[in-house]
Amino acid sequence: MNQRVLSVSLSHVIRTIATLLLPIAFLSLIAWATAGSASGSTTDPIRGATWIWMGLHHVPFQLAFPPANIPGYLTYLPIGGVLLPFFAIRISFNRALERLQGDYHDLNMVRLVFSLLYTVIFTFIAFVSASAAIRPQWYLAPIFSFLLSLFTTLSTGSRVRPSRALNIALRIWAIMFGAAFILLTLLLILHFDTVKTITVTLDAGFFGGLLLLFINLLYLPNAAIASLSYFAGTGFAVGAGTVVAPVWYQLGQIPALPLLGIVPTGKIPWALLGILFFIGMGVLLARLSLHNGFNTLIQSYIFTVALTVLTGYLASGSLLTAEMGAMGVSIWKFTLAVALEIGFGAAATTFLMNRQLQVKTR
Repeated sequence: MNQRVLSVSLSHVIRTIATLLLPIAFLSLIAWATAGSASGSTTDPIRGATWIWMGLHHVPFQLAFPPANIPGYLTYLPIGGVLLPFFAIRISFNRALERLQGDYHDLNMVRLVFSLLYTVIFTFIAFVSASAAIRPQWYLAPIFSFLLSLFTTLSTGSRVRPSRALNIALRIWAIMFGAAFILLTLLLILHFDTVKTITVTLDAGFFGGLLLLFINLLYLPNAAIASLSYFAGTGFAVGAGTVVAPVWYQLGQIPALPLLGIVPTGKIPWALLGILFFIGMGVLLARLSLHNGFNTLIQSYIFTVALTVLTGYLASGSLLTAEMGAMGVSIWKFTLAVALEIGFGAAATTFLMNRQLQVKTR
């Protein structure tokens, strides 16, 4: 292995970590100082900063609430937070390549070295940052950090182009995400008074208000996936034993978060018309794929379902307590609904296109 590749990668991995961890630690120290805790120590905000940093990578946490050490979990983490380490890694890796000035034989090897070094340091910090009350699941840290860093490095330098089938699946999901964000914008406008009331009730102050706004922005992708699941017919949960769906509705008290002000207050059966949107995505999937052959259609469909599983996993989990043990979408229900609805649209389109082709050839 090129010694210079190793040294340059290590220095820029450390710079990547410092780019995010130091500002978070600074803000944590300010929050700790202004809180005026008489029992805390300076290690508390430092550990808190590392936990926030790990949460941005979607590393889950196991909790024990004092004084009775009541168990809890934090696995419902903001998808938008992944963008922060993504851009930090991307910028640092670009700088590493500029510094190397082509002094390497294989770019993919540089990517692998950079990602492995990032993973080792990240996992070590996750392991040593555990406390009696908060324990990051450090054994999952290598998986999340390596996949994120490797994927990010693949997006820069001589980019690795996705296959045609994967590219089509990504287009389908981009359209669905875009539609979901447009819908969220409309819902926020329509429920602005409710969102405003929740925000005012929290009385978080100026800096607390900015932090609250930032947290809600990071959770917007989670809300977008929940809205897709809602209009696919399966809905989502806001706590254990709850369901918010067009024809099923069971909801108790919910956390006082402004973004939850757009949650429906009852059954809305006409929302099942959203199924037509997913069928339309299946039609589009088939039309984009069949020009390249039936195998491309099958592959792009599989990639679309795989992306549904991934987004469903990222947009679900537990939020601290047992009462909030089920948050977001049901992975299997969401995946099954999207797979069936898109699959129906794709199958119907394939059938019609084959019939038209047979008629033309007669």
